[in-house]
Amino acid sequence: MLRYLTRRLGQAVLVVAGVVILTFVIMRLVPGDPAVAYAGPRASPAELAAARARFGLNDSLPVQLWSYVRDLLGGDWGTSLHTRRPVRDDLFQAFPASLELVGAALVVAIVVGIPLGIAAARYKGKLPDLSIRISSMLAVSVPVFWLALALQTLFASGLGWFPVAGEYDANLDATSPLHVYTNITAVDALFTGNWPILGSTLAHLVLPALVIAAYPAGVIAQMTRAALIEESSRDHARLERALGFGETAVLTRFALRPALNPVLSLIALVFAYSIVNGFLVEAVFNWPGLGRYAADSIRSLDTPAIAGVTLLVAILYVVANLAVDLVQGVIDPRVRSR
Repeated sequence: MLRYLTRRLGQAVLVVAGVVILTFVIMRLVPGDPAVAYAGPRASPAELAAARARFGLNDSLPVQLWSYVRDLLGGDWGTSLHTRRPVRDDLFQAFPASLELVGAALVVAIVVGIPLGIAAARYKGKLPDLSIRISSMLAVSVPVFWLALALQTLFASGLGWFPVAGEYDANLDATSPLHVYTNITAVDALFTGNWPILGSTLAHLVLPALVIAAYPAGVIAQMTRAALIEESSRDHARLERALGFGETAVLTRFALRPALNPVLSLIALVFAYSIVNGFLVEAVFNWPGLGRYAADSIRSLDTPAIAGVTLLVAILYVVANLAVDLVQGVIDPRVRSR
């Protein structure tokens, strides 16, 4: 297990190092001059020179890369050209809202996707299996922005069951001010007993979370079905049937645990994908997360902020995959020898 952990950590470090270098290259390839974006189009030559000196743009590329890596290791992710604040502080403020949204979506996707996959495998080739496969294909195929607009139009604007947009009712800031500790509104409201804001946040969370959950729920259901069918055809499953166990017991008691290995890997992949996929959803529902911050950064050609968002998503992807690798190593000892 120690060798397995060391090998996975080494691979994760290499991936992050590659992402850092790629992010630096992208920052230098983006059109425009960061000094002009920071100082303004009407800046004097002296102000432009000062901005170029501040961002180290006069140095050679190897020196700039070394400075970039050194600053990252020291916790300095640069200064946003748009907000004029440290990128790390901006990300710390925006990311928890995205984590709240994607976390809720993944819980829904797992709770829905795995049981549907089990049901499809149990009734393979029959009507429930066909219905689940068609539904999961539709969930995977539908454009996320179309689904967001459709649910918003039907359930928010039309029926009025849920709020149209936002994270919670802004009027509650005057009547029930929230004490912020984690920047995750639902968690802070729960810990501080702020029930009005908690209720409002959960109501605002339903539609965007369902939109983001559609794709991962579909792929999780498909993967669970495929993994269970493969696992239930192995020798141990035939032996369990010969011992008198029913098909449901074979699937849930014996085949499900080893079949979860590829599902866990898939969950790590869709977690990072859902963060990026949620950018469009955040724009439709005006959710104050990474999506809105990234959109503002792209519009203003804020290269440090764009690089910060890119690096953060990459790190999340690596960490999620590393966590899944460790869980797989605990669940299935065969994985450790790979």
